[in-house]
Amino acid sequence: QVQLVESGGGLVQAGGSLRLSCAASGRAFSNYAMGWFRQAPGKGREFVAARRWSGSVTYYATAVKGRFTISSDNAKNMVYLQMNSLKPEDTAVYYCAATSRGLGLVVPTSYDYWGQGTQVTVSS
Repeated sequence: QVQLVESGGGLVQAGGSLRLSCAASGRAFSNYAMGWFRQAPGKGREFVAARRWSGSVTYYATAVKGRFTISSDNAKNMVYLQMNSLKPEDTAVYYCAATSRGLGLVVPTSYDYWGQGTQVTVSS
C-alpha cells in the first residue's frame, strides 16, 4: 500500500525558509512523478511543483518559480520542497502526491496517491 507522509511545515516570518519532506513507501517509484500542491482556506487545491522521479522534468507554478525547489533522494524514497523567500500568500496546507501518469502533472486529478498534508503559515 502506497503511503506518502509529509513533514517540515510550521510557522515562519515573511522572507524566511522552510523545507518540506515527503516520505514515500509501498512500491517502487522509479516510473512515477511526484508533485506538491497546496490548499489555502476557502480555496481549491493549487499546483506548486512537480518532478519525475528520474529528475528529467521539473515543473513549477508561476507564483513560486525562483523561490521554491523540488528535489528527491531516490535512495531514501524522499521528495523535498525547499521554500525560500516565503510570503504570507504562501500560507496553506501543503500536500505531497504521486502519479504513474506522464502527463497532466499540474492537475490534481492526475495524481493517484496523496499525503495527509502539512501546514505552512507565513506571518507578515
